[in-house]
Amino acid sequence: MPSSSGFGARKAYLVAYNAASAIAWATILGRVAVVLFWKGSPFVPLVVDRFARTTQTFAIMEIVHALTGVVPAPFFTTAMQVASRLVLMWGIAQPFPGLNASLWYSGMLSAWATTEVIRYTYFALKQFDGGVPGWLHWLRYSAFLVLYPIGISSEVAMIIKALIGPASTLAAWYPWALITILLSYIPGSVILYSHMLKQRRKYIGGTGQAKETKKKQ
Repeated sequence: MPSSSGFGARKAYLVAYNAASAIAWATILGRVAVVLFWKGSPFVPLVVDRFARTTQTFAIMEIVHALTGVVPAPFFTTAMQVASRLVLMWGIAQPFPGLNASLWYSGMLSAWATTEVIRYTYFALKQFDGGVPGWLHWLRYSAFLVLYPIGISSEVAMIIKALIGPASTLAAWYPWALITILLSYIPGSVILYSHMLKQRRKYIGGTGQAKETKKKQ
């Protein structure tokens, strides 16, 4: 049921945006899972590469939402996560398609997609009073404990594969850029993981659920 305070344009937009994003990432997850099981990782990019890159590029809207206050998300951590993924999609996967046949690429997309299906579904349902079931609330603030390490390790592996492989064929400075990006993962991964741990402590158990219910995105 819609909130008693009314279902305005902002909520309608957030429902549509989050629902569409959840469907897009569910499509990616389904394609990766099916093809990986039946054909193996070399065939995964053939069915998902362009769609995954487009879907992730649209996540720039996450930065816009945080910057404009459409959602109460922290701008810095949001921009950091979106930027790192765009680097992987446009700076690694797109110029070096041969790397996408590896299991690291499939693992990276699987971790991203699972995370986003949970997150976007959560935020779509959150626009309705009582719309988020308890199990989804738990997944939203717990699944990252497993998915973040998988995603981050896969991202790092993809960058290393590019660094020791074809990076120098693109430009002489490209390997140095990748080294800089790799070094940024040391503080970046700690910041992002710590942020989610803080969110989990805030919203899992005690009065956190009540606070989260009141805090509408």
